[in-house]
Amino acid sequence: QVQLVESGGGLVQPGGSLRLSCATSGFTLDYYHIGWFRQVPGNEREGVACIGTSDSSTYYPDSVKGRFTISRENAKNRVYLQMDSLNPEAPAVYYCATVFGPCTSPEYASWGPGPQVTVSS
Repeated sequence: QVQLVESGGGLVQPGGSLRLSCATSGFTLDYYHIGWFRQVPGNEREGVACIGTSDSSTYYPDSVKGRFTISRENAKNRVYLQMDSLNPEAPAVYYCATVFGPCTSPEYASWGPGPQVTVSS
C-alpha cells in the first residue's frame, strides 16, 4: 500500500525557514518522481517543487525558485522540502506526492494528509 506521511509544518514568521519531511512506504522510492504541492482551502492546488528519479533533476515554479529546495534520500525512503525566505500568505496545506509524467507537468497520484504551514507575524 502506497503511503506518504508529511511532517514539519507549523507557524513561522515572514522571512523565516521551515523544513518539511515526507516518509514514504509501500513502493520503491527510487523509481518515482516526487512532487510537493500546496493548497489553500477553496483554491486550486499549486505545485511548488518536483524531483526526478535517475539524476534527481529538480523543478520549481517561478513563485518559489531560489527559496525552496527539494531533495531526496532514497535509502531512507524520505523526501524533503526546505523552504527559506517565506512570504506572508494564507495558511496552506503542503503535500508530498508521487508523480506520473514529467516534473514539468506533474500529475499527482498519491499523497499524504499534509501538514499546515502558516507564515505570519
